[in-house]
Amino acid sequence: MQTTTAHVSPQIHNGRFRNPARMHRSGFGKMLGIMWRAAFNKPAGTVPVRPIPVQAMTRTAIETAPDHTVWRLGHSTVLLKLEGRLWLTDPVFTRRASPFSWLGPARFHAPPLRLEDLPPLEGVILSHDHYDHLDRAAVLALAAKTAHFITPLGVGDLLVKWGVPAGRVRQLDWWRSIKLGNVELTCTPAQHFSGRGLSDGNSTLWCSWVIAGATRRVFFSGDSGYFRGFKAIGDRFGPFDLTMIETGAYDEQWPDVHMQPEQTMQAHVDLRGNVLLPIHNGTFDLAFHQWHEPLDRIAALADAQGQRLATPMIGQAIDLAAPHADKRWWQAATAR
Repeated sequence: MQTTTAHVSPQIHNGRFRNPARMHRSGFGKMLGIMWRAAFNKPAGTVPVRPIPVQAMTRTAIETAPDHTVWRLGHSTVLLKLEGRLWLTDPVFTRRASPFSWLGPARFHAPPLRLEDLPPLEGVILSHDHYDHLDRAAVLALAAKTAHFITPLGVGDLLVKWGVPAGRVRQLDWWRSIKLGNVELTCTPAQHFSGRGLSDGNSTLWCSWVIAGATRRVFFSGDSGYFRGFKAIGDRFGPFDLTMIETGAYDEQWPDVHMQPEQTMQAHVDLRGNVLLPIHNGTFDLAFHQWHEPLDRIAALADAQGQRLATPMIGQAIDLAAPHADKRWWQAATAR
């Protein structure tokens, strides 16, 4: 599927979106090798053997929580209460991050609340179209209670095709902003790729987001390899009260599109972040590292470098005004 001609962007080349930097070429043989290893030779420890602790959430608790409250719901799904409104990033509530209900990475834990228990949302903020970030069933369930769906170019077309009213969809290119009430959202670069099938690779854009209220500022990375764009974003929009940056599903075989924890920490520094919330971990088995390794490594880096970390339990509320919540809950789940 080619990118729609309605979108004109410097990121489009020959009908497809691309990263400014040259990417490593995987090759068909390498991809087959990765798939074979994932299917038949996965190392031990990529899935937890003990239940992951989850703090249940209620609609009443969300509605009565003070402004600037943040909840991590799992993987890259984060609920923010900002300027009196609710904003939800990359909502994935499905059991599997896959086009199939019977095959693919299954959740380690249930979401801390049901979709139907979420209060009305001002906005759903999407970073790209991969299955672990864009859940069709969740989007359709949220359509009736969400005022705006804010997406990078092309992803909004997919939502409209699914049945989301076009008037509720806002699509942005990199460095473009939209103000909704007292919150300004800026679509910022990321180094990644897109596609939900065999023929639609890079037909939609991927991005990160700057989410800025009157007094608090949050960065949401989506998925990205490490690149110089983090410093450009930090120079232009930093400092940030909270950076929510991917820390998981990394491997030396795909260095361009996911970061090692050391790169995550450097991205946080580049962005001029106050507190780092590591996301993209603890929910799905998407790589060959042990499930808790991303959290172990980023916590060790924070200790060594004197950086502030927020690692709330799934469903636990933290305050944007003082988001340091370094609970290290995963250590109890891995203790023998």
